[in-house]
Amino acid sequence: MTNHLFSVFQDERFMDLTIYQYGYEKCEPLHSFGPYVRNNYLFHYVISGKGCLHANDERGEAVPHNIEAGNGFLIEPGHVTTYFADNDQPWEYVWVEFGGLRAKECVELAGLSHKSPVYRLASPEYGETLQERMLTIVKSQNASNMEMIGHLYLFLDCLIKYSASKKQLQGGKLSEFYAREAVVYIEHNYDQDITVEDIAKKCQLDRSYFGKVFKKVVGQSPQEFLIRYRMTKAADALIISDDSVSDIGLSVGYPNLLHFSRAFKGVYGVSPREYRQKNKIIDR
Repeated sequence: MTNHLFSVFQDERFMDLTIYQYGYEKCEPLHSFGPYVRNNYLFHYVISGKGCLHANDERGEAVPHNIEAGNGFLIEPGHVTTYFADNDQPWEYVWVEFGGLRAKECVELAGLSHKSPVYRLASPEYGETLQERMLTIVKSQNASNMEMIGHLYLFLDCLIKYSASKKQLQGGKLSEFYAREAVVYIEHNYDQDITVEDIAKKCQLDRSYFGKVFKKVVGQSPQEFLIRYRMTKAADALIISDDSVSDIGLSVGYPNLLHFSRAFKGVYGVSPREYRQKNKIIDR
């Protein structure tokens, strides 16, 4: 294996759980990343060596966590973190960035959080299986999207099952009901001029309270989720249809082309036209 592998998962139509990026790296001494704020969950498993994660607390102060081979560490969305390899024994790790409606639940079941980001195995022999699950994702660049999502589920199953601090699932939470009701409303009305206030009203909740409930369950604010959902639908249309960029923007609730282009670039990093040029499906 080379010293560095990196891939981006292109299909964002999977709502419960999805992959965003994944890779492997054998780091140089003191190699660092950050300070940085992630939009999704990012989990590293350390294969060899050691290093340190600095995760800012509520007061903005960096809390150090020393991590060695056989451990992992989680980075939650919305928090400032920095991590760096040891000078004498720089770490080698594999990592997966993921999200979705059930991502927060999976993380919590594994006993992980921003306050407790270090992952420890219930027994050392589980490490090889967890490592293999993650490396399978990294090495599967040519796999179908469905297969990749299947590998993600298998990895998260291991993450929870082998955790020394795993928790039991508690079903029937009212907050999850509201979040799912909101997601269904977005799925059926994303092409309309809906707002977060409209979604909160549909759930019969105060807007502020609804925002807190939704973010607690989903890991994103309602506005962030609505924009990403609309842009996912727009990306599909750009690839498979010949409709104009303006018409596609209108079809996902953006009558203003400039506003649509800005929102799309905010999610995908390129303009709608650039995205179409790179990914357009051509009939043969």
